[in-house]
Amino acid sequence: MKWLLILLVSLLPLGACAKPELKSNSPSKAGNSPAKVTFIELGSVNCIPCIKMQVVMREIEREYGDQVAIVFYDVWTEAGKPYAQQYRIRVIPTQVFLDQNGNEYYRHEGYFPKEDLLQVLRLKGVK
Repeated sequence: MKWLLILLVSLLPLGACAKPELKSNSPSKAGNSPAKVTFIELGSVNCIPCIKMQVVMREIEREYGDQVAIVFYDVWTEAGKPYAQQYRIRVIPTQVFLDQNGNEYYRHEGYFPKEDLLQVLRLKGVK
């Protein structure tokens, strides 16, 4: 088993643990944003499923950035811990989706494949 962990770690691309550079970092902008949806990712830059979600977040931002505001909180840091409590997360990663009025309309726990995530965004008119 130890060799499997070493193999997985060695296969991570360089820089995969870097914090994603996303446009928004405050969900309070949800009501004032022209975005149709605010996608909040609560995770860590140090967990494997969270690292996979960073790839999905970057793709969503690149393809739907004018319609979706993306917010990332590393809840394993002092700065991110309050958001884990605010959103009452149980596991990471957790995705929370807010409508234009800042109301939560969907929540998911664990890795969320892009295709499934897009279905949630389409509920609020993201095309």
